[in-house]
Amino acid sequence: MLAYHIRIAWKSLKRNPYLSALIVLGIAFGIGVSTTFVTTHHILSRDPIPEKSASLHYVEMDNWDPDRGWSDEDPKAAPNQVTYRDAMELMKSTIPTHHSAMYKSYLYVFPDPKAGRPYRARVRLCFADFFPMFEVPFRYGTGWDRGADKTPEPVVVISNETNQKLFGGANSIGKPVRIDSREFKVVGVLDPWRPTPKFYDPHNGAMEEPDEVFIPFNFVIPMQIRTGGNTSSWKDSGRTPEEFLRSEAIWIQMWAQLDSPRQKEDYRQFLDNYVRSQQALGRMKRPLNNKLLPVMEWLDEVGAVPDESISFVIISLLFLLVCSLNLIGILLGKFLARAPEIGVRRALGASRMAIFMQHIIECEVIAVMGGVAGILLSILGLELVTRLFDGLFHLSLDWSMVALAIGMALLSGLIAGAYPAWRICSMAPAMYLKEQ
Repeated sequence: MLAYHIRIAWKSLKRNPYLSALIVLGIAFGIGVSTTFVTTHHILSRDPIPEKSASLHYVEMDNWDPDRGWSDEDPKAAPNQVTYRDAMELMKSTIPTHHSAMYKSYLYVFPDPKAGRPYRARVRLCFADFFPMFEVPFRYGTGWDRGADKTPEPVVVISNETNQKLFGGANSIGKPVRIDSREFKVVGVLDPWRPTPKFYDPHNGAMEEPDEVFIPFNFVIPMQIRTGGNTSSWKDSGRTPEEFLRSEAIWIQMWAQLDSPRQKEDYRQFLDNYVRSQQALGRMKRPLNNKLLPVMEWLDEVGAVPDESISFVIISLLFLLVCSLNLIGILLGKFLARAPEIGVRRALGASRMAIFMQHIIECEVIAVMGGVAGILLSILGLELVTRLFDGLFHLSLDWSMVALAIGMALLSGLIAGAYPAWRICSMAPAMYLKEQ
């Protein structure tokens, strides 16, 4: 029966191809717009590292003003970064599988004069555990080992784009790179890597461009490398680099990989004990407020998904609804034009349900065609959004979004066709039999 209804629907569409094309385009336009924005929100809000997001924890500690909390709106909120002195103490723990303090800076990279002029690069100072903890992909070599963190050794990991600039994309392992006033040896070259959102450090924007250069964290002192990210403090941060490192300024991100509930509980106890020891020394006078935030909770706290993204999703779905409602009149006119034919079929014994189902299926055939056309439009729309943001993230449809687009198209066809189908099957056939 379904095949019969589909065949009748196809013949009906071919009777008036221009009107049918108009209806298909109406649905396609609504599906194209809504799928573009729903997919954008889906990509921006999805788990950036699903295989490990439950075990990766962002560390927060409350070292803020005892007379005034970190947030006036949320008294339970803790500062979203840690001080240098606290980060160094936390790095002494042996509980996590991996852990790393880190921060962003900007330093000058000096290519071979034949390759180009010096330029300012985004640099991340981190520990060796950064790379296995976040499963960073490598094209050549690997990250440095933990021994290189201690001295520290002048080793560097560079991004694929930096390798293209400096070495033309060739295997550069072992080659020297001058960064600021020092020469570093390349030990690893990343594959193209752009986590969306940039969950490990979204402080300057979750869609910020990824880091270009990675060097051992402990160069912070010998090279006096200042942070290039957010810094906050409730007390004087000092005037010299040494005073800044000893101050209560927060500017370092701290991550720990805790693979089991026992690890997490032990690490939480370690944090609590550390804070209590600092309170005994006159620091951290606020109530105990340590947090271990899994990746998705951390992204929710910092608002990694822009509110505008959700607003655009709502607007696009309302636009699709308007498109569907506007098609009701067109479908009603199309169906009523066949009223004499329907009257004869009713007189010959066709039930109202059979007539209703025939027209609903015709609407759904139109909807599927509009959905396919809408998917093609959304592919163009996603490419336009990607270029609009200068390729900071790549937007593309996955199968779940394709299925969602078809589902929305079928729902649109049902919304647009339900009333016209009901009207045509509810009309008394007697008045049309005289005309026939």
